Amino acid sequence: MQRRTVLALLLCTLSLSALPALAAEPIPFVMQLTRSADNYGHRRALLQIDRVLNDLGENRVKIVVVAYENGIHALLADNKETSQLVTKLANRGVQFRACRISTAAWGLTEEEFALEAEFVPAGATEMIRLQTLGYRYWRP
Repeated sequence: MQRRTVLALLLCTLSLSALPALAAEPIPFVMQLTRSADNYGHRRALLQIDRVLNDLGENRVKIVVVAYENGIHALLADNKETSQLVTKLANRGVQFRACRISTAAWGLTEEEFALEAEFVPAGATEMIRLQTLGYRYWRP
């Protein structure tokens, strides 16, 4: 009987030590905001991030959102559906990257974007770059 108890405790300890939740560094994720018929899909994606941060904790995950194509509109300062969420999430540690190609294609200027947006040369390239650095892809 004692042998089983010791074995069970050992297995439990090994299982717990393998959990990513116990990692010293936050686990990095990258989410893309691209196509959506309207701002509702982008808002839902941002609300998912907020929920994940509530459930897992801000120190357990590191999230970067890369916006390109139609998703670029989610980062506009005057976007009534998403601007407050972008600010809230940025205050919680989420990083936002806006594609310069999409910005130009939509005839937008950097001044039209939320202060939280950092600009990158190309959104798709940034997605790939982050994944090569170990970020896990999170599909909204």
